[in-house]
Amino acid sequence: MFFNTEETMISIFHPPSSIRYAARVPFQKITIIGVGLLGGSLGLAVRKRRLAREVAGFVRRPAGLRDCEKAGAVDYATTDLLAAVSRADLVVLCTPLAQMRARVVEMLPALKRGAIVTDVGSVKSCVVRELEKLVARAGAHFIGSHPMAGAEKTGVGAARAGLFENAVCVLTPSPRSNAAALRQVGQFWKSLGARTLRLAPEQHDLLVSRTSHLPHVVAATLANLVLDPSRPAHQAALCANGFRDATRIASGSPEMWRDIALCNRSHLLKSTDAFVAGLKKFQQALKRSDAGAIEAIFTRAKMRRDLWCAGCASPSPE
Repeated sequence: MFFNTEETMISIFHPPSSIRYAARVPFQKITIIGVGLLGGSLGLAVRKRRLAREVAGFVRRPAGLRDCEKAGAVDYATTDLLAAVSRADLVVLCTPLAQMRARVVEMLPALKRGAIVTDVGSVKSCVVRELEKLVARAGAHFIGSHPMAGAEKTGVGAARAGLFENAVCVLTPSPRSNAAALRQVGQFWKSLGARTLRLAPEQHDLLVSRTSHLPHVVAATLANLVLDPSRPAHQAALCANGFRDATRIASGSPEMWRDIALCNRSHLLKSTDAFVAGLKKFQQALKRSDAGAIEAIFTRAKMRRDLWCAGCASPSPE
Protein backbone atom coordinates (compact mmCIF):
# COMPACT_ATOMS: atom_id res chain seq x y z
CA MET A 1 0.00 0.00 0.00
CA PHE A 2 1.16 3.55 -0.69
CA PHE A 3 0.32 6.93 0.79
CA ASN A 4 0.67 9.90 -1.54
CA THR A 5 2.09 13.25 -0.52
CA GLU A 6 2.99 16.19 -2.75
CA GLU A 7 6.55 14.99 -3.25
CA THR A 8 6.73 11.32 -2.32
CA MET A 9 4.96 8.00 -2.12
CA ILE A 10 5.65 5.95 1.01
CA SER A 11 5.67 2.16 0.94
CA ILE A 12 4.33 0.55 4.10
CA PHE A 13 5.22 -3.05 3.30
CA HIS A 14 7.27 -2.88 6.53
CA PRO A 15 6.01 -0.05 8.77
CA PRO A 16 9.22 0.11 10.87
CA SER A 17 11.32 0.73 7.76
CA SER A 18 9.21 2.58 5.22
CA ILE A 19 10.70 3.13 1.77
CA ARG A 20 10.32 6.45 0.01
CA TYR A 21 9.89 6.60 -3.73
CA ALA A 22 9.94 9.70 -5.93
CA ALA A 23 6.39 10.57 -6.93
CA ARG A 24 7.09 10.45 -10.67
CA VAL A 25 8.68 6.99 -10.74
CA PRO A 26 7.32 3.76 -9.23
CA PHE A 27 10.82 2.68 -8.12
CA GLN A 28 14.02 4.47 -7.26
CA LYS A 29 16.18 1.52 -8.33
CA ILE A 30 15.44 -1.65 -10.25
CA THR A 31 18.07 -4.37 -10.50
CA ILE A 32 18.03 -7.01 -13.23
CA ILE A 33 19.91 -10.21 -12.43
CA GLY A 34 20.93 -11.69 -15.77
CA VAL A 35 20.80 -9.23 -18.68
CA GLY A 36 20.05 -11.49 -21.63
CA LEU A 37 17.05 -11.50 -23.97
CA LEU A 38 14.40 -11.16 -21.25
CA GLY A 39 16.49 -9.14 -18.80
CA GLY A 40 17.72 -6.85 -21.55
CA SER A 41 14.21 -6.34 -22.92
CA LEU A 42 13.02 -5.60 -19.41
CA GLY A 43 15.73 -2.99 -18.91
CA LEU A 44 15.00 -1.33 -22.25
CA ALA A 45 11.29 -1.19 -21.49
CA VAL A 46 11.81 0.18 -17.97
CA ARG A 47 14.16 2.88 -19.22
CA LYS A 48 11.90 3.79 -22.14
CA ARG A 49 8.86 4.12 -19.86
CA ARG A 50 10.86 5.79 -17.07
CA LEU A 51 9.68 3.39 -14.38
CA ALA A 52 12.81 3.84 -12.26
CA ARG A 53 15.44 6.49 -11.59
CA GLU A 54 18.17 3.87 -11.83
CA VAL A 55 18.36 0.51 -13.63
CA ALA A 56 21.25 -1.74 -12.64
CA GLY A 57 22.23 -5.02 -14.26
CA PHE A 58 24.21 -7.97 -12.96
CA VAL A 59 26.15 -10.13 -15.44
CA ARG A 60 28.44 -13.07 -14.80
CA ARG A 61 31.23 -12.27 -17.22
CA PRO A 62 33.15 -9.04 -17.93
CA ALA A 63 32.31 -9.41 -21.63
CA GLY A 64 28.67 -8.97 -20.67
CA LEU A 65 29.42 -5.46 -19.42
CA ARG A 66 30.29 -4.32 -22.93
CA ASP A 67 27.22 -6.02 -24.39
CA CYS A 68 24.93 -4.27 -21.88
CA GLU A 69 26.54 -0.90 -22.57
CA LYS A 70 26.18 -1.37 -26.32
CA ALA A 71 22.52 -2.39 -26.05
CA GLY A 72 21.64 0.41 -23.60
CA ALA A 73 19.59 -2.07 -21.57
CA VAL A 74 20.65 -0.70 -18.17
CA ASP A 75 22.10 2.48 -16.71
CA TYR A 76 25.08 0.45 -15.58
CA ALA A 77 26.11 -3.19 -15.35
CA THR A 78 28.43 -4.91 -12.92
CA THR A 79 29.80 -8.35 -12.08
CA ASP A 80 29.43 -7.49 -8.37
CA LEU A 81 26.08 -8.95 -7.33
CA LEU A 82 25.95 -7.20 -3.95
CA ALA A 83 26.64 -3.82 -5.52
CA ALA A 84 23.97 -4.43 -8.13
CA VAL A 85 21.32 -5.32 -5.52
CA SER A 86 22.25 -2.67 -2.97
CA ARG A 87 19.46 -0.09 -2.47
CA ALA A 88 17.21 -1.78 -5.04
CA ASP A 89 13.46 -1.49 -4.51
CA LEU A 90 12.72 -4.17 -7.11
CA VAL A 91 14.99 -7.07 -8.10
CA VAL A 92 14.08 -9.18 -11.13
CA LEU A 93 15.71 -12.59 -11.54
CA CYS A 94 16.28 -13.31 -15.24
CA THR A 95 18.74 -16.19 -14.90
CA PRO A 96 18.19 -19.85 -15.81
CA LEU A 97 16.07 -21.59 -13.17
CA ALA A 98 18.93 -23.66 -11.75
CA GLN A 99 20.90 -20.49 -10.89
CA MET A 100 18.15 -18.59 -9.08
CA ARG A 101 18.51 -20.05 -5.61
CA ALA A 102 22.28 -19.56 -5.49
CA ARG A 103 21.94 -15.96 -6.68
CA VAL A 104 19.33 -15.17 -4.04
CA VAL A 105 21.44 -16.68 -1.26
CA GLU A 106 24.41 -14.64 -2.45
CA MET A 107 22.49 -11.36 -2.66
CA LEU A 108 20.65 -11.60 0.68
CA PRO A 109 23.19 -9.47 2.62
CA ALA A 110 22.58 -6.55 0.22
CA LEU A 111 18.81 -6.94 -0.16
CA LYS A 112 17.15 -4.11 1.66
CA ARG A 113 14.20 -4.54 3.97
CA GLY A 114 10.88 -4.04 2.19
CA ALA A 115 12.30 -4.68 -1.27
CA ILE A 116 10.40 -6.81 -3.79
CA VAL A 117 11.96 -9.72 -5.64
CA THR A 118 10.32 -11.30 -8.69
CA ASP A 119 11.46 -13.47 -11.58
CA VAL A 120 10.69 -14.38 -15.18
CA GLY A 121 11.03 -18.15 -14.83
CA SER A 122 8.91 -20.52 -16.90
CA VAL A 123 8.28 -22.87 -13.96
CA LYS A 124 6.84 -21.53 -10.74
CA SER A 125 6.24 -24.21 -8.07
CA CYS A 126 9.91 -24.93 -7.42
CA VAL A 127 10.85 -21.25 -7.66
CA VAL A 128 8.18 -19.99 -5.26
CA ARG A 129 8.83 -22.84 -2.82
CA GLU A 130 12.57 -22.19 -2.66
CA LEU A 131 12.81 -18.42 -2.98
CA GLU A 132 9.90 -17.12 -0.93
CA LYS A 133 11.40 -18.25 2.38
CA LEU A 134 14.90 -17.10 1.45
CA VAL A 135 13.79 -13.60 0.47
CA ALA A 136 11.71 -13.32 3.65
CA ARG A 137 14.91 -13.70 5.70
CA ALA A 138 15.93 -10.23 4.56
CA GLY A 139 12.51 -8.79 5.41
CA ALA A 140 11.76 -8.56 1.68
CA HIS A 141 8.97 -10.02 -0.47
CA PHE A 142 9.02 -12.57 -3.29
CA ILE A 143 6.30 -12.67 -5.94
CA GLY A 144 6.60 -15.17 -8.79
CA SER A 145 6.11 -13.89 -12.34
CA HIS A 146 6.15 -15.47 -15.77
CA PRO A 147 5.84 -13.15 -18.78
CA MET A 148 4.76 -15.27 -21.74
CA ALA A 149 7.13 -13.52 -24.10
CA GLY A 150 10.41 -14.47 -25.66
CA ALA A 151 12.14 -15.59 -28.83
CA GLU A 152 14.49 -18.29 -30.00
CA LYS A 153 17.38 -15.83 -30.03
CA THR A 154 19.42 -15.33 -26.88
CA GLY A 155 21.55 -12.56 -25.40
CA VAL A 156 21.07 -8.88 -24.75
CA GLY A 157 21.76 -8.13 -28.40
CA ALA A 158 18.36 -9.65 -29.24
CA ALA A 159 16.52 -7.60 -26.61
CA ARG A 160 13.78 -5.14 -27.58
CA ALA A 161 11.73 -2.71 -25.53
CA GLY A 162 8.37 -3.87 -26.89
CA LEU A 163 8.80 -7.56 -26.05
CA PHE A 164 6.20 -7.54 -23.26
CA GLU A 165 3.55 -5.41 -24.95
CA ASN A 166 0.20 -7.26 -25.04
CA ALA A 167 1.86 -10.42 -23.70
CA VAL A 168 0.27 -12.28 -20.81
CA CYS A 169 2.27 -12.17 -17.59
CA VAL A 170 1.24 -14.75 -15.01
CA LEU A 171 1.60 -13.83 -11.34
CA THR A 172 1.81 -16.82 -9.00
CA PRO A 173 1.23 -15.69 -5.41
CA SER A 174 1.23 -18.10 -2.49
CA PRO A 175 -0.85 -17.89 0.72
CA ARG A 176 2.14 -16.09 2.29
CA SER A 177 2.44 -13.40 -0.40
CA ASN A 178 2.36 -9.79 0.73
CA ALA A 179 -0.75 -8.18 -0.79
CA ALA A 180 0.87 -4.79 -1.36
CA ALA A 181 3.91 -6.36 -3.01
CA LEU A 182 1.63 -8.44 -5.24
CA ARG A 183 -0.21 -5.32 -6.38
CA GLN A 184 3.07 -3.54 -7.08
CA VAL A 185 4.40 -6.39 -9.21
CA GLY A 186 1.14 -6.58 -11.12
CA GLN A 187 1.21 -2.85 -11.78
CA PHE A 188 4.84 -3.10 -12.85
CA TRP A 189 4.05 -5.61 -15.60
CA LYS A 190 1.01 -3.62 -16.69
CA SER A 191 3.24 -0.56 -16.97
CA LEU A 192 5.32 -2.53 -19.47
CA GLY A 193 2.23 -3.20 -21.57
CA ALA A 194 1.56 -6.75 -20.37
CA ARG A 195 -1.79 -8.26 -19.41
CA THR A 196 -1.66 -9.93 -16.00
CA LEU A 197 -3.23 -13.18 -14.86
CA ARG A 198 -3.06 -14.74 -11.39
CA LEU A 199 -2.67 -18.49 -10.99
CA ALA A 200 -1.51 -20.80 -8.23
CA PRO A 201 2.07 -21.99 -8.94
CA GLU A 202 1.05 -25.63 -9.44
CA GLN A 203 -1.80 -24.73 -11.81
CA HIS A 204 0.54 -22.50 -13.81
CA ASP A 205 3.06 -25.32 -14.19
CA LEU A 206 0.42 -27.80 -15.38
CA LEU A 207 -0.92 -25.43 -18.03
CA VAL A 208 2.45 -24.25 -19.40
CA SER A 209 3.70 -27.84 -19.58
CA ARG A 210 1.23 -28.18 -22.48
CA THR A 211 1.38 -24.74 -24.05
CA SER A 212 5.08 -23.89 -23.75
CA HIS A 213 7.22 -26.79 -22.59
CA LEU A 214 5.72 -29.60 -24.69
CA PRO A 215 5.99 -27.55 -27.93
CA HIS A 216 9.70 -27.08 -27.28
CA VAL A 217 10.20 -30.82 -26.78
CA VAL A 218 8.30 -31.51 -30.01
CA ALA A 219 10.31 -28.90 -31.95
CA ALA A 220 13.61 -30.24 -30.63
CA THR A 221 12.64 -33.84 -31.41
CA LEU A 222 11.56 -32.93 -34.95
CA ALA A 223 14.76 -30.96 -35.59
CA ASN A 224 16.91 -33.84 -34.32
CA LEU A 225 14.99 -36.36 -36.41
CA VAL A 226 15.00 -34.52 -39.73
CA LEU A 227 18.40 -32.82 -39.52
CA ASP A 228 20.32 -35.88 -38.35
CA PRO A 229 23.65 -35.89 -40.25
CA SER A 230 22.99 -39.50 -41.27
CA ARG A 231 20.08 -38.35 -43.47
CA PRO A 232 20.57 -38.07 -47.25
CA ALA A 233 22.37 -34.94 -48.45
CA HIS A 234 19.21 -33.45 -49.99
CA GLN A 235 17.11 -33.84 -46.81
CA ALA A 236 17.85 -30.34 -45.47
CA ALA A 237 17.24 -28.80 -48.91
CA LEU A 238 13.66 -30.07 -48.76
CA CYS A 239 12.95 -28.32 -45.44
CA ALA A 240 10.76 -25.32 -46.30
CA ASN A 241 8.73 -22.77 -44.30
CA GLY A 242 6.57 -25.35 -42.57
CA PHE A 243 9.58 -27.13 -41.09
CA ARG A 244 11.25 -23.82 -40.22
CA ASP A 245 8.16 -22.54 -38.38
CA ALA A 246 7.51 -25.84 -36.61
CA THR A 247 11.08 -26.01 -35.29
CA ARG A 248 11.84 -22.32 -34.66
CA ILE A 249 11.84 -22.60 -30.88
CA ALA A 250 14.35 -25.47 -31.00
CA SER A 251 16.98 -22.73 -31.42
CA GLY A 252 16.36 -21.57 -27.84
CA SER A 253 18.92 -21.83 -25.04
CA PRO A 254 19.62 -25.53 -24.27
CA GLU A 255 20.67 -24.60 -20.71
CA MET A 256 17.41 -22.78 -20.05
CA TRP A 257 15.24 -25.54 -21.50
CA ARG A 258 17.14 -28.26 -19.63
CA ASP A 259 16.29 -26.48 -16.37
CA ILE A 260 12.66 -26.00 -17.37
CA ALA A 261 12.21 -29.66 -18.29
CA LEU A 262 13.70 -30.87 -15.02
CA CYS A 263 11.88 -28.36 -12.80
CA ASN A 264 8.53 -29.20 -14.39
CA ARG A 265 9.30 -32.90 -14.80
CA SER A 266 6.07 -34.39 -13.42
CA HIS A 267 3.73 -32.22 -15.48
CA LEU A 268 5.85 -32.48 -18.62
CA LEU A 269 5.85 -36.27 -18.39
CA LYS A 270 2.05 -36.26 -18.38
CA SER A 271 1.93 -33.84 -21.30
CA THR A 272 4.37 -35.89 -23.39
CA ASP A 273 2.33 -39.03 -22.61
CA ALA A 274 -0.81 -37.29 -23.87
CA PHE A 275 0.98 -36.14 -27.02
CA VAL A 276 2.34 -39.61 -27.75
CA ALA A 277 -1.20 -40.99 -27.32
CA GLY A 278 -2.43 -38.49 -29.89
CA LEU A 279 0.29 -39.54 -32.34
CA LYS A 280 -0.63 -43.18 -31.84
CA LYS A 281 -4.27 -42.42 -32.72
CA PHE A 282 -3.08 -40.86 -35.96
CA GLN A 283 -0.81 -43.85 -36.60
CA GLN A 284 -3.70 -46.26 -36.17
CA ALA A 285 -5.92 -44.27 -38.52
CA LEU A 286 -3.10 -44.20 -41.07
CA LYS A 287 -2.55 -47.96 -40.79
CA ARG A 288 -6.27 -48.51 -41.44
CA SER A 289 -6.24 -46.01 -44.33
CA ASP A 290 -9.16 -44.40 -42.50
CA ALA A 291 -9.61 -41.22 -44.53
CA GLY A 292 -12.50 -39.99 -42.35
CA ALA A 293 -10.55 -40.29 -39.11
CA ILE A 294 -7.48 -38.63 -40.61
CA GLU A 295 -9.48 -35.73 -41.99
CA ALA A 296 -11.31 -35.35 -38.67
CA ILE A 297 -7.97 -34.94 -36.85
CA PHE A 298 -6.83 -32.23 -39.25
CA THR A 299 -10.22 -30.50 -39.29
CA ARG A 300 -10.46 -30.39 -35.50
CA ALA A 301 -6.92 -29.01 -35.22
CA LYS A 302 -7.56 -26.31 -37.83
CA MET A 303 -10.81 -25.23 -36.21
CA ARG A 304 -9.31 -25.03 -32.73
CA ARG A 305 -6.16 -23.21 -33.82
CA ASP A 306 -8.04 -20.74 -36.03
CA LEU A 307 -10.37 -19.94 -33.14
CA TRP A 308 -7.40 -19.41 -30.80
CA CYS A 309 -5.58 -17.21 -33.32
CA ALA A 310 -8.66 -15.02 -33.74
CA GLY A 311 -8.54 -14.12 -30.05
CA CYS A 312 -4.77 -13.94 -29.65
CA ALA A 313 -3.61 -10.36 -29.03
CA SER A 314 0.05 -11.00 -28.18
CA PRO A 315 2.63 -10.18 -30.86
CA SER A 316 5.26 -12.24 -29.05
CA PRO A 317 6.69 -15.11 -31.11
CA GLU A 318 6.72 -17.38 -28.04
